[in-house]
Amino acid sequence: MKKISFILACTMVVISTNPISAQNDKLAAAFSKSYDYEKNKDYTSAIATLKEVYNADSYETNLRMGWLLYSAGQYKESITLYKLAVDQMPYSIEAKFGYIYPLYALGNMDQVTEQYKKILEIDPQNTNANYQIGLICYYKKDYAAAYKYFEKVVNLYPFGYDALLMYAWTNFQTGKTREAKVLFNKVLLLSPGDTSALEGLGLIK
Repeated sequence: MKKISFILACTMVVISTNPISAQNDKLAAAFSKSYDYEKNKDYTSAIATLKEVYNADSYETNLRMGWLLYSAGQYKESITLYKLAVDQMPYSIEAKFGYIYPLYALGNMDQVTEQYKKILEIDPQNTNANYQIGLICYYKKDYAAAYKYFEKVVNLYPFGYDALLMYAWTNFQTGKTREAKVLFNKVLLLSPGDTSALEGLGLIK
């Protein structure tokens, strides 16, 4: 019995002094403190806290640091960290969406579009990516391209305001006024008195 107790005691010592366990505890504490700082918009302290435990091989730390750097307005630094996260987890959609934030802030729209398309390669039905590329195409006046993206979103969510409104306008811009009229009226069911829908209907004779 004493021998068993001795073995258990030794095991407890090994567990309590396990460097991996201690490292995980330190990392968890740093993440927790970073959230507290972020709540107060003290991004400098949040970033500094994570830097103390930063490991370039950690996807989670790169992702978190990327977000905090973006929130602090350090867009170029944020891009570097998000890119590391994307490279570490190539199929991660969350990392790509995060990567888009600083790219967009710096006006790198070609790279923004590229990331959305990479998301759609992984998840063709992703409504956010389809909608956002649709918007980019629409404001570039590439209405034919915008049409297919908005159409997909509306097929998935036939009674969702944003995509329905943009699909209505895209139909209008491509000369499909009959379809546009139907869609604008559907928008009015969702948003009575909607100024954009009423404007569109006013342009249809």
